[in-house]
Amino acid sequence: MRLLEVRPGRARVAMTVRADMLNGHQVCHGGLVFALADSAFAFACNSYNDSTVAAAAAIDFLAAAREGDELSAEAVELWRTRRNGIYEITVVNQRGERVALFRGRSYRIDGQVVKE
Repeated sequence: MRLLEVRPGRARVAMTVRADMLNGHQVCHGGLVFALADSAFAFACNSYNDSTVAAAAAIDFLAAAREGDELSAEAVELWRTRRNGIYEITVVNQRGERVALFRGRSYRIDGQVVKE
């Protein structure tokens, strides 16, 4: 995975689907699509430098990703309070076609990601 962008409440992460990422149907394993979306979620909800973890997450798979596809996941903050947040992550392929929609709920814990 490659981190493309991080700014407050947002992040973009990308990966190329390799042969070793395919399942028995010769499409990208859903767990790897989830991991890509989850990584964008993690960067977005930790972008304020407050240590934040996932409290819940769900994904809807919309289309198959195939070997050679370039997937990108963009996380957008929908709502944030002192302790909680809701983020929506869209995973698309190189043609801009939606592959998955992911929604994550974050929970802020004590501490900072990077000590100032």
